Amino acid sequence: MDARTDPFAVAAAEERWAMVRGIVAGGALGDPAWRAAFEQVPRHLFVPYYFAGDFVGDERGRLWCEDPDPGRRTRWLRGAYADTPLAIRIRDGELISSSSQPSLMARMLEELDVRDGQRVLEIGTGSGYNAALLAHRLGDDAVTTIDLDPEITEAARRHLDAAGHHPAVVTGDGARGWPPRGPYDRIIATCTLPCVPWPWLEQCVPGARILAPFATGLIVLHVREGPHGKCAEGRFLHTAAYFVPLRGLPARTAVRGPRLAGVPRHIGENDLFRFLLALTGEALDPREALSLWRRERRPGRERFGITLADGRQWAWLDDPAGPYAWPLPSV
Repeated sequence: MDARTDPFAVAAAEERWAMVRGIVAGGALGDPAWRAAFEQVPRHLFVPYYFAGDFVGDERGRLWCEDPDPGRRTRWLRGAYADTPLAIRIRDGELISSSSQPSLMARMLEELDVRDGQRVLEIGTGSGYNAALLAHRLGDDAVTTIDLDPEITEAARRHLDAAGHHPAVVTGDGARGWPPRGPYDRIIATCTLPCVPWPWLEQCVPGARILAPFATGLIVLHVREGPHGKCAEGRFLHTAAYFVPLRGLPARTAVRGPRLAGVPRHIGENDLFRFLLALTGEALDPREALSLWRRERRPGRERFGITLADGRQWAWLDDPAGPYAWPLPSV
């Protein structure tokens, strides 16, 4: 399917404008440049099929653009512009790639705070839709997107070409960044991190910004030159965020099962408490985490932050030099 010969173009435009109106009503896309990108980049070209409902990974839940049933084709098109994440690639029963919720993408792109002429590295290519939005805003030459899986990058190139965008699409380990296209003014990840890879800092200019999912939240790091090399520090946004993990780095302990032993069920199911557990990893057991959480009056994500300096990285509450700080793995 190509934008120039797209049989869904008219219907897709109506669905796209409705999606944008909903995102704007929710408080995002106040920047006219980003609104124009969402209005003009056709998401359906990036998700020619996806899995819906309770049948993720099952052909019964697969919606696609060439379904012989016109009703299912209509469902596919409407779903492509629904404000929801879409599962696009399943392997051995595991979700390895998705197209993120458009309203969350809009908030992340606005928080990235790009300027004309800046260079952006995207970690986690997915469908290619986010790279297309970046390319619309900054131009193809300013955008590099990288993914570990050659099937993902090959499909993304096709989708981007169909939409008329040609940023650099690289097959490689996103944890290592991509030095040949650097240095970068902005790095945005669309996969959850267990730690912040040091190569990213090395490939950033001073003053760069890194935005990435971390422990069910979104961390915004500001990069600067320190006495012993590049360092970075920043706080979490208040927004919750759930993404597939960055492959190529070791996973952290999942927040389930024994990790919640001894915690009242209603607290164990609380999103902010689970964020604290995920952020602190093995540094706090559930009872210690619960004591801290209660003592600090159930702190929101925006009170937490991450610092990288002098070869170390750590998470903290309120103050990077304060009493509540927890080491993160360093890769």
